[in-house]
Amino acid sequence: MKIVIVSGISGSGKSTFLKALEDIGFFCIDNFPIPLIEEFIEICEHYKDKLTNVAIVIDIREREFFDKGEKIIKELKDMHNVECIFLESSDEVLIRRFSETRRMHPIFESANVKDAIKKEREAIEWLKALSNKVIDTSHLTTHELRRFVMSIYSKDKKGIKITLMSFGYAYGLPIEADMVFDVRFLPNPYFVEGLRDKTGLSDEVAMYIKSDDVFKKYFLLLSDFLLYLIPLFEKEGKSYFTLCVGCTGGKHRSVFVVNEIEDLLVSMGYNITTVHRDINR
Repeated sequence: MKIVIVSGISGSGKSTFLKALEDIGFFCIDNFPIPLIEEFIEICEHYKDKLTNVAIVIDIREREFFDKGEKIIKELKDMHNVECIFLESSDEVLIRRFSETRRMHPIFESANVKDAIKKEREAIEWLKALSNKVIDTSHLTTHELRRFVMSIYSKDKKGIKITLMSFGYAYGLPIEADMVFDVRFLPNPYFVEGLRDKTGLSDEVAMYIKSDDVFKKYFLLLSDFLLYLIPLFEKEGKSYFTLCVGCTGGKHRSVFVVNEIEDLLVSMGYNITTVHRDINR
């Protein structure tokens, strides 16, 4: 079981860091009391077949526990091989972030945010000293920090989860679609004797559509487009992408094209789920 404790200066991106871990399968808890961490880890170890990755955020919001915190975190690192991550940012950036989001600093007891940040730095310096990694987020956007987390902790070769769906326009557009391609311009096996009762999963239908020169050129262009586009979605930190392909009934052409796209993207290492919504209608 991998255990990550995330801490850092308020406004440095801990929520974004935790959300990115959650999106790649970590069980995540925010603002967890330090004295309860060891007991929580022991409980998790009883379910380590299901809880393989756990992330916990601790910060100044639980400052009443900080007097005993240093000793506890040291023991956790020795006993459970805990990885500690500390997020840092410059005062200038932190002040701007609090101003832009209109959030109040958790220990805002003085006339300005700068004094609160200084006080916080002094209170959690021991956490920074104990951390395995200190990450400066001063020059990272939310998307860039998210990509960084996924590049370090994601087990998938490609982080984005792609759903491919075939459908029939006769039964309506899929409401979950991020992008839709219409392939009703391709030759329709429905009007070919011997192919009508088959589906786009059959070799006969596949050979019929593949033999068409229009399909050959279309799929070449479509492949180039998707291989250009999907990395751009990943770069922006998109976790899920649903691509839908439609024909008239959702039984022949769209099914075949979705399977061809699946073969292409799987060969590139992407995580693919395929759904043929109307194939049995």
